[in-house]
Amino acid sequence: MQALELGASLYVPGTHPQLLSIVNAEKYPFLRSVIICTEDAVLPQHLPEALHNINQTLQELRSSNLKVFVRARNIPVLQQLLDLPGIEQVEGFVLPKVEPQNLPLWMGTLKGTTFQIMPTLETRVVFDRGALDELRSMLLAQQHRVLSLRIGGNDLLSLLNMRRSRGVSAYQTPLGTLINQLVLQFKPYGFNLSAPVYDFTDDPETLVQETRMDLQNGLFGKTAIHPSQVPVIESLYRVSGTDLEMAEAILAADAPAVFKMGDAMCEPATHRNWAEQVVDRYQVYGLDPGTSVQLHAVNE
Repeated sequence: MQALELGASLYVPGTHPQLLSIVNAEKYPFLRSVIICTEDAVLPQHLPEALHNINQTLQELRSSNLKVFVRARNIPVLQQLLDLPGIEQVEGFVLPKVEPQNLPLWMGTLKGTTFQIMPTLETRVVFDRGALDELRSMLLAQQHRVLSLRIGGNDLLSLLNMRRSRGVSAYQTPLGTLINQLVLQFKPYGFNLSAPVYDFTDDPETLVQETRMDLQNGLFGKTAIHPSQVPVIESLYRVSGTDLEMAEAILAADAPAVFKMGDAMCEPATHRNWAEQVVDRYQVYGLDPGTSVQLHAVNE
């Protein structure tokens, strides 16, 4: 599975009374991926209830196209989750607050399994270039099972004693600088990074603005905290007719070394990676219905 297929991942507390209906793709059949949370979305005193609910859900989990992950609260909870009957039905685990000091412990607990992982970058390590370099080197050794790296925006802002206000995108806060740093640190090495959540469920305008900026800044996939956010986010993952035609022309076997298409220069040697991602997005999310155009390649 590619990170591209996750779309907007809905976070659901492990205590949710309709957890089974959600993960069986009954309550929200349009979801592509769900992350069952046993960490911040669950109070410590409710953790046994969450684990019991997950255990019961696994017994009745049906096969579907919905990708199910579990966010483990900590390493002991990860071990408890691994011991649950039916846990092999989930795709993998979101690992919170991953740092060079604890990554070996997480991976040691997962030794002997084939679960995919999504480490979350949300601690002071993000502010430390040397520590990020060390973490990247360690993650490269596990890259075959790292589906995506998740950016924990709220935790990072909390370290700055900050919280976003309604109508303010991540890129209008210090998160914008941190996101750029993480993109430059990890994307050239083949890691996908997903975007942090937008906390306000009644402000689709800012969510649209932020999701567009996510894509411009190299992030794909976004945490959703309410099902109403999912179609808003994923509608922006559709590709424009212009981009698709350019991408197909760039990837054509007989494409010239450089050519003009519309008013843009196309150069397969440098634009191939972009073109491949556009085609992949089209295959998963389709075409933006309002952007179909006809362009023609011109050699100049």
